[in-house]
Amino acid sequence: MTSIQNVRNIRIGAGAGYSGDRIEPAVELAEKGELDYLIFECLAERTIAIGQQARRADPQKGYDPLLAERMQAVLKLCADKGVKIVTNMGAANPLAAAKKTREIALALGLPNLKIAAVTGDDVLDILRDGDYRIEDNGLPVKSLGDALISANAYLGAQPIVDALKAGADVVITGRVADPALVLGPLIHEFGWATDDWKTLGQGTLVGHLLECAGQVTGGYFADPGKKDVKDLARLGFPIAEVAADGSAIITKVDGSGGQVTAATCKEQLLYEIHDPRSYFTPDVIADFSQVVITEVAPDRVAISGGNGRARPATLKTTLGYVDSYVGEGQISYAGPGALARGQLALDIVRERLAITGVQTGEVRYDLIGVNAIHGAKLSSVANEPYEVRARVTGRTGSLREAVRIGNEVETLYTCGPAGGGGATKSAREVIAVLSMLLPRELVAPTLHFEEN
Repeated sequence: MTSIQNVRNIRIGAGAGYSGDRIEPAVELAEKGELDYLIFECLAERTIAIGQQARRADPQKGYDPLLAERMQAVLKLCADKGVKIVTNMGAANPLAAAKKTREIALALGLPNLKIAAVTGDDVLDILRDGDYRIEDNGLPVKSLGDALISANAYLGAQPIVDALKAGADVVITGRVADPALVLGPLIHEFGWATDDWKTLGQGTLVGHLLECAGQVTGGYFADPGKKDVKDLARLGFPIAEVAADGSAIITKVDGSGGQVTAATCKEQLLYEIHDPRSYFTPDVIADFSQVVITEVAPDRVAISGGNGRARPATLKTTLGYVDSYVGEGQISYAGPGALARGQLALDIVRERLAITGVQTGEVRYDLIGVNAIHGAKLSSVANEPYEVRARVTGRTGSLREAVRIGNEVETLYTCGPAGGGGATKSAREVIAVLSMLLPRELVAPTLHFEEN
């Protein structure tokens, strides 16, 4: 049964929905949101693999690139107002992230701030020594060989709860399930039992609605002429006012841009959900099929009806591996005959790659604005554009080969159709991701504290 420790509602604000998100809305939440908690959800499937790549190059890196800027912007505001921060900006290196946050806290005159780092999601060594299967293709994990650079299991809310119980003012995790950033504070505040599946399902629902920040306040919702949203340049990020039973009001700071409506909440409810009856998380298998969404006032939407059942026996684990290299070149053509000149440019590069023997596993030849998204068949009936951008992208086995693709596009300046301009080129290593399921008993979260 649920043990209610706190009878007042808890206010949680979403300060980020992805790694590169805006910082001003988080500052607005810290200043005006009357929050108890400010969360920053900044990890995607590939983000942590990229973080592991950065950590390989520098052992003191691997955390979110905007962690320092975000902490400098909100740390003192939150400390002054008693707002606790929970974030997965630790990415591939929560310990270094906590150390950096400690440095910022000291510089801001906050020597007594208690900062916790959650580790244990990095399970690469466990996988290297075991016999495990990749879910995506059925192959053994060992088939990736030396290309495997990271393996991170999705942790749940419990280590966040433990950190808050120990008095943490800031909790920095690596890979945890996105809703756990919200569920952890709710379990801590309300004393929810870890087998109260209905309440955990409702708390996970709240976390899911907040996790993408500005998406639920109209950002991802906006579609001019069909779903108009005002003042998107000043988009406010969401706040959840959560009651002890997990029911909540989704709202935002008064006067901020965007909107919170039943429609914005419904779209976010369905976002990235395959089966609303069975949303697997480390804490609960949530059931959103009976959710009730009701507008109770302008920019205030009531959310209830979440449910759940016993958590799964395994934890989803993301594998990051070096897949290949990608080379790309782009060049623009405008004015009469732009489409024909752009197509000729692509034909020239196609032939040049064959003549010079560039080794590619896959190549795309696109005209951005014509067929780059929907392909040639659907684009064939479109009106001819006045400007196009030719793009050649190829997958290769080495960085050297990838560089050669962009070089061939650049030579169109003088060797290709008339009027080409704005050429760009790039080459990069591709870190790809796969998934597997790991028995949860093999994963052991650990807390570390950075404090005086």
